[in-house]
Amino acid sequence: MARYSSSTGDAPVRAQRATPDDAFRKAREHWLKGRKIHLASLAEELNIGRATLFRWVGNKDLLLGDVLWSLYDPIRKSALSETPGEGIDYVVGVYRTINLTLLNAEPVRRFISHDPEYALRILTSASSTVHSRTVNANTQLLRSEQDKGRLKLPMKLESLSYFMVRLAESCLYSDVICGREPQLEELEESCKAVRILLGGSVQK
Repeated sequence: MARYSSSTGDAPVRAQRATPDDAFRKAREHWLKGRKIHLASLAEELNIGRATLFRWVGNKDLLLGDVLWSLYDPIRKSALSETPGEGIDYVVGVYRTINLTLLNAEPVRRFISHDPEYALRILTSASSTVHSRTVNANTQLLRSEQDKGRLKLPMKLESLSYFMVRLAESCLYSDVICGREPQLEELEESCKAVRILLGGSVQK
């Protein structure tokens, strides 16, 4: 028997079948509210089979990676468009803005506090889509400034990009990595370190 949704017209309208976008939006909604994502429950809520959901999202880790990236990417794009300057100053400014925002992002802090080890794996492991996307995005930033003649990097671009991301992660997730609460002062120190890595100088 066909399912129907309500309509303003007189004729019944067939209810729309859930889509991969619906699965993502629902998972994101749950995560932002502090709820854990369970694929079985999500499939039931969307009225689809588990096999269909797995085909759409891959697995829970990949889905959560997409959810986290949907939070990170707008922050990154905003920083790219709103940060003044060029070259080293621009790159350091973008780095500072992104990581300061993440440092104060309540959904991220809650995710880490609820399940520290799992959160760290999703956010920073070599197999993490969040980590790899962050490195790729940072690499694009460095390459763009380099191609414009605004940066003369003292080391291999890809290595520098990776070091920058790992440095940021060590500040943002220090509570899980070494039991020390993330601090704004340490993030500012990491900005100085990034400036030095880029070949710049800092005031003592």
